[in-house]
Amino acid sequence: MKIINPKEFSKSKTDFAGDILRNNEAFEEEKNHALMILSNWRASHSYPMHIFKKRLKRVSERIDKRALSAQRLKRVHSIIKKLNRKYKNNKATMKLTQMQDIAGCRVIMSNIELTRKLYYNSYVKGDLKHKKVNEKDYISNPKEDGYRSIHLIYRYVSDKGKKDYNGLLVEVQIRSKLQHVWATAVETVGFFTGQAIKSNEGEKEWNNFFKLVSSVFARIEKCPTIPGTPNNERELYSLIKKKEKELNVITKMESWAQSIKLFDDLKNRKKLHFFLLELDTIQEKLTISTYSKRQEERAINDYAKAEKRVYGRKEYDVVLVGADTTSDLKKAYPNYFVDTKEFINHLNKILNKYPEK
Repeated sequence: MKIINPKEFSKSKTDFAGDILRNNEAFEEEKNHALMILSNWRASHSYPMHIFKKRLKRVSERIDKRALSAQRLKRVHSIIKKLNRKYKNNKATMKLTQMQDIAGCRVIMSNIELTRKLYYNSYVKGDLKHKKVNEKDYISNPKEDGYRSIHLIYRYVSDKGKKDYNGLLVEVQIRSKLQHVWATAVETVGFFTGQAIKSNEGEKEWNNFFKLVSSVFARIEKCPTIPGTPNNERELYSLIKKKEKELNVITKMESWAQSIKLFDDLKNRKKLHFFLLELDTIQEKLTISTYSKRQEERAINDYAKAEKRVYGRKEYDVVLVGADTTSDLKKAYPNYFVDTKEFINHLNKILNKYPEK
């Protein structure tokens, strides 16, 4: 694994680069230099992220043989957007070096019971030497938009030869398969409608639809439902039926899936570890570039170039993810393959449960 030095640029220079990138009046040359610093800062998180992902895979598969884990470095577009959200009254409320989710590892457990077991056994009682700095249980206390998962933020600590990485932050997400199905549907709709539903900034009707469905999923898992949604099951299901009809949800999702053309056949490719996914919603195509473990540096550089190429263009989305197999990739990030079949199956059950008289 190629190691990126997080100290190539000082924290003050890295934070200044973040300030440049959220400044719409900055010169192009300034922005390009700032993007280069940001890319180095992001790439430096690759090593500690790998360490957390390795442990996450090991401890999750002990509990659930079907556990699915993956890792990702946050997209430049998402980093800048978050920096802008943390900016009030012409003053930054968060610096680039304080961002907690630049490096992220995710695990999807088969059900809610195994999700909680992993969280408690490996991250509440676990023996991590890394320092936990933040924790959000969005399963016990779901977000108002319907998002449910457990988020844990750790500060990397090493007493061996990797001390340069001490202090870098890595996010660990633990969610159930049903929670993942919901989140995948949200991201897919966001891609194809150009809305920031994931950030609770989408159209009100779509936001309300996903809140209602999330409450149904929470009821299935015997978890707290979403604030502001009906407690009566029949009323809840009736509202979902109404919203689905107004938005034409199933028809749209099925047409998006049919429109995507996969440019690269991954089935017979072996020893692949990194996948650069480029989604073009205008031409309706997904381009996939693949890399082995030894090609990590090249993958990260290509990621930075691709993001620079489509910077500011909402119809494109680029992300570099790591997964142990191509099958794991498709399961962990199905939104890039427009795979919403499971969500549609659950939605059909909701629509058919209380037939109209």
